Amino acid sequence: MVGGGFQNIFKIPELKRRVLFTLALLFVYRIGVHVPTPGIDSVALAGFFERAKGTLLGLFDMFSGGALEQMSVFALGIMPYISASIIIQLLTVVIPHLERLSKEGEQGRKKITQYTRYGTVVLSVIQGFGISFGLESMTSPGGAPVVIVPGWGFRVMTVITLTAGTAFIMWLGEQITERGIGNGISLIIFAGIVANMPAAMGNTFRLMSTGEMGIFMVFILLALMVAVVGIIVFIEQGQRRIPVQYAKRVVGRRMYGGQSTHLPLKINQSGVIPPIFASSIIMFPATLASFIKVPWMQTVANSMRPGNVIYELLFVAFIFFFCYFYTAVTFNPVDVAENMKKHGGYIPGIRPGKRTADYIDRVLTRLTLGGAIYVSIICVLPSMLMTKFNVPFYFGGTALLIVVGVAIDTVSQIESHMITRHYEGFLKKGSVKGRR
Repeated sequence: MVGGGFQNIFKIPELKRRVLFTLALLFVYRIGVHVPTPGIDSVALAGFFERAKGTLLGLFDMFSGGALEQMSVFALGIMPYISASIIIQLLTVVIPHLERLSKEGEQGRKKITQYTRYGTVVLSVIQGFGISFGLESMTSPGGAPVVIVPGWGFRVMTVITLTAGTAFIMWLGEQITERGIGNGISLIIFAGIVANMPAAMGNTFRLMSTGEMGIFMVFILLALMVAVVGIIVFIEQGQRRIPVQYAKRVVGRRMYGGQSTHLPLKINQSGVIPPIFASSIIMFPATLASFIKVPWMQTVANSMRPGNVIYELLFVAFIFFFCYFYTAVTFNPVDVAENMKKHGGYIPGIRPGKRTADYIDRVLTRLTLGGAIYVSIICVLPSMLMTKFNVPFYFGGTALLIVVGVAIDTVSQIESHMITRHYEGFLKKGSVKGRR
């Protein structure tokens, strides 16, 4: 870390402001998680969710930071926004108008962001109605209804409340990305998982004290968690470095270029996006099926339990799809090859232009395959093991990948700010000495 480590964060005014701004908005988010939706019997709801432990509702509750279990104003979480983002990105490939917008720079991105917001509101309304109907049919183990006064008044109020809550979370995420540090949406999911980890650990110790889980099994799970975290850190930092040589150019009386560098390609180019997107796609219909008391929909919901073969196969398939899709959206080998050619750069042994683009694309495809296999193993195997032993989702592979991945990304951004500040100070000192 440049400049002596994290203790220097608060010595840099801009970075200090960004970090404090991010922490303040995350604190606001955590307060909202505890604001209840009107018309809900919290005791009956807690009884219902006690039976839902280990189901897809438990996984959805993890992503909402515990808001679903309390049916707070943030119960839908950020998932409608993620689902809308996926839909818009998929439509960008199909609809020419959206494809043109994606290539128009800042103005085009603003328009696509606006469409994503509209899509978020529409999906929130649909999910809100599904959940409001489902809540009216839910009862606690003792038979007490969850909704105090059912009817259209409750349904409309629930839809408005949940939609407004998701829109506010979306705004918080955008503000953190723009004016704070790190990716706002990922940090909100990160904050929800981390905030509920103490309760999950307490539940694990409770299971151990009652004899439902042996101390030997707890040690095995802890060792598994440490191993998974180590693997995540190792692979997330891993790169394939393609050597790049720049030819010497004479401009006037000076000679430029001639240096050797490299093009870094990460093993997991898409980061934590694939498991988040995959979970969102699976949870959107499955959560509605859990709330709506229709026999065939209940069958669908039961078959989509984490640890179930159908759920895990779908999860892996979506992870592979989004690993390749997100990498294709964010990294264009043709553009990289063209920029390299413009500046006199080439890969030794590869002709500039199309041959270079094909070579980069081939290497990236192989790396993405390895990255997709790695993400699938990390997300599926620990989760399946922990589902069998009744361990909270927070210790599963998906949660660990998100927590560690987001932490690494945020630390990298902080380091980038500190390095920039370090070199700016160095250049200022140099210019002062030059004048003297």
